[in-house]
Amino acid sequence: MNTHKGGVIWFTGLPGSGKTTLANNVQHVLLQSNIRCVIIDGDDIRHKLNRDLGFSEEDRMENLRRAAEVTRMFIEAGIFVLAPFITPRESYRTMIRQHFQPEDYTELYVKCSLDTCIGRDPKGMYALALADQLPNFTGISAPYDSPVAPDLKLDTEQLALQQCVDRLTAYIRSKVKVKS
Repeated sequence: MNTHKGGVIWFTGLPGSGKTTLANNVQHVLLQSNIRCVIIDGDDIRHKLNRDLGFSEEDRMENLRRAAEVTRMFIEAGIFVLAPFITPRESYRTMIRQHFQPEDYTELYVKCSLDTCIGRDPKGMYALALADQLPNFTGISAPYDSPVAPDLKLDTEQLALQQCVDRLTAYIRSKVKVKS
């Protein structure tokens, strides 16, 4: 039986900023604390549910709209969602926020400089984009708008992974409402 309310942390940040790594580590801690949670990852959604979409502005918006709808179903079932998506445009983040009750939604900016993200390049995507072999890549040939007013910001250049995990876990625990 679920004993807490659902909600979502919507991660935004450049590719390679640490969104998915942070989500995976936080999920592990939350599950150990009996907080039911799921990760709805941008890469997984893109390759499975939304494989029919490309990277045009319209397709990016539709990809995120579908992800928000799936996320809302989990929230309604009382499951906490960690949603690491690049969500590169402020207009996309505004649209996403409108899908949720204010108390259920947190926008988390995973801040990291482009240079550091390029240096990390966990999937080799920046190398391809810089060689003009990957068009419309966020941060290189497609824009990333830094969030205007995120609910929470974690700088993965300045903070160690465990510090980010601890801060985000504490934040989530303060937001989760235990049902009686």
